[in-house]
Amino acid sequence: MSRHVAIVTDSTAYLPPGTSARHGITSVPLTVVLDGSAYEEGTEISPGALAQALRKHRPVTTSRPSPEAFARTYRRLAEEGASTIVSLHLSAELSGTYDAAVLAGRDAAVPVHVVDTGAVAMALGFCALSAVEQAEAGGTAEEIVAAAEKRAAGTSAYFCLDTLDHLRRGGRIGTAQALLGSALAVKPLLQLTGGRIEPLEKVRTTTKAVARLEELVAERAGAGQVDLAVHHLDAADRAEALAERLRARVPGVASLYVSEVGAVIGAHTGPGLLGVVVSPR
Repeated sequence: MSRHVAIVTDSTAYLPPGTSARHGITSVPLTVVLDGSAYEEGTEISPGALAQALRKHRPVTTSRPSPEAFARTYRRLAEEGASTIVSLHLSAELSGTYDAAVLAGRDAAVPVHVVDTGAVAMALGFCALSAVEQAEAGGTAEEIVAAAEKRAAGTSAYFCLDTLDHLRRGGRIGTAQALLGSALAVKPLLQLTGGRIEPLEKVRTTTKAVARLEELVAERAGAGQVDLAVHHLDAADRAEALAERLRARVPGVASLYVSEVGAVIGAHTGPGLLGVVVSPR
């Protein structure tokens, strides 16, 4: 059995269906708690079911994978022939997932390099894809980690929300601000910064917000070669239309993915979310 460096990430990478299997990436799921019942993100609860729950204002929370879940994954990969594991995870500012992976890695049968990417969604997914590319080129674990960290440092993510209500319930803005914003039809734009998803701008009307999202992406992409990912929650048609416009507008698109987010982002943003990850090569 060949020895190799195995790449692990978690369910918040929101890689499009089939991508993990195609590239040999192992994903450890976070847990979604809905009405007191726990489900694995990405396998036991669909984004559609999540969106429906959020529209009905049912309580949705998330929790990290247990250290034992990571331990089982690392044990299986070692038994399958991995000599080293590189485990890439969402920002430690957003979840305790990184900490759980570190705990499990201490007792693993093979060396485990755990990386806090400071990212989420395909900002994390592109880190995993860069890691796989380096691994397939025969890179060492240190070179693979460096490739993932370099990709993370250069990647940006922007999100356009349909409503302020979920930000209010998550405590990110006050009730008065949310009510005023709703009355004025304000659509918030967020960005990934410092490992957190934070408010960036507020734009009047959905049309103007999506147009501003396109502008931000085009400015960030510039003329160089970039990978793009368009995310959505319960807004597939709008996401596909946005992807087509970006493909025409951004000259250096190397790859463009479209995928739906899960609860870790969705619980704070709500249905109707559109987001774009810009990752220069």
